[in-house]
Amino acid sequence: MINVPNDFIRIVLSLPKKESKYKKAEISKIHKGDSFSYQLSLFTPKQAFHYNINEEEIEMKVNNLFNNEFNVLEIYTSLYIYGYKNTSKNKLLSNKRKNATNIVEIKEHNKKKKYILEGYNIPALIDLGVINKEGKIINSSYDKYRQINRYIEMLDDIIKDETKLRIIDFGCGKSYLTFIVYFYCKEIKNIDVEIVGIDLKEDVINNCNDLTKKYGYDKLKFVCGMIEDFKFEHEFDLIMTLHACDTATDYALYHAITNKIKYIYSVPCCQHEVNNSIDDNYLHIVNKFGLLKDRLSAILTDAIRANILQYYGYKTQILEFVDFDATPKNILIRATLTGSKNNKAKEEVDELILKTHAKQTLYELTIAKEE
Repeated sequence: MINVPNDFIRIVLSLPKKESKYKKAEISKIHKGDSFSYQLSLFTPKQAFHYNINEEEIEMKVNNLFNNEFNVLEIYTSLYIYGYKNTSKNKLLSNKRKNATNIVEIKEHNKKKKYILEGYNIPALIDLGVINKEGKIINSSYDKYRQINRYIEMLDDIIKDETKLRIIDFGCGKSYLTFIVYFYCKEIKNIDVEIVGIDLKEDVINNCNDLTKKYGYDKLKFVCGMIEDFKFEHEFDLIMTLHACDTATDYALYHAITNKIKYIYSVPCCQHEVNNSIDDNYLHIVNKFGLLKDRLSAILTDAIRANILQYYGYKTQILEFVDFDATPKNILIRATLTGSKNNKAKEEVDELILKTHAKQTLYELTIAKEE
């Protein structure tokens, strides 16, 4: 058990174990007014993940990472550096040396991230209670503001060079995010944008259409209906879904495939279909535990969807939309049509369906009909 001194300033873990997916980890102490906050950063070869942690968690996190992920640990204080190393013979080496500079910089919390929506007076964010009429973030809504910005940032990655867009939002619900996307495209990016939102609840749709008049959004409209029954009267460039429940996501993706929609931006939700149909004899070691079976089924569902999109010519990414502690429904399927079909992806999906006996709507709507 490694003890972390109270006066630590920075902790660095390196030299990953063979099975580790991380190349480095850091815990930083950050000034926050007269107190401190703590941030854990995990680095893979391609990504960085940042988590806010409590002071009480630090020692547990350090020991867990040092025992399971890394072979070298260094704990910095202003005067000393405490070093630890796991050898190939499972021997723990330690040393204590003076910090040559006698100081290690403590990060300042006032180096705030510049948010993509920062400084804009967005009507939907005011009505949602995220910002006030002066455009200032309301403290209690900071996490929601951060999530909305993350959504827009990831959307901007794929539309930043567009000058004209026609977007459809399936399962739009109360549509605050739809309004924000419209504002962002029209007012910030100066894109000639049209958006149609689709949802089942007539009262919600009526309220959304009232808000378009209030905000003066003449190229944003909402219609009531089922996703699977929607008829495309015009061409669209981008399909959005945010937490479209269960198979609703599959019908949205099916529309994208059959209508050759250029961009897909989909955050799934409540995925029960594979869970209810997967053969319990397959991976029984997992399936006998309900929670693990549920998570495995959700992962398999999105893997099937992503591979089907690849087969039909989409460059497809599975991304973490927001931190897991914000919501476990944090997987984003982001895809761009290239026209280059991936036959191996189809073969892998076919094999998975055959072995697990899983029922999956997007598969039934697409690949299964070809065979």
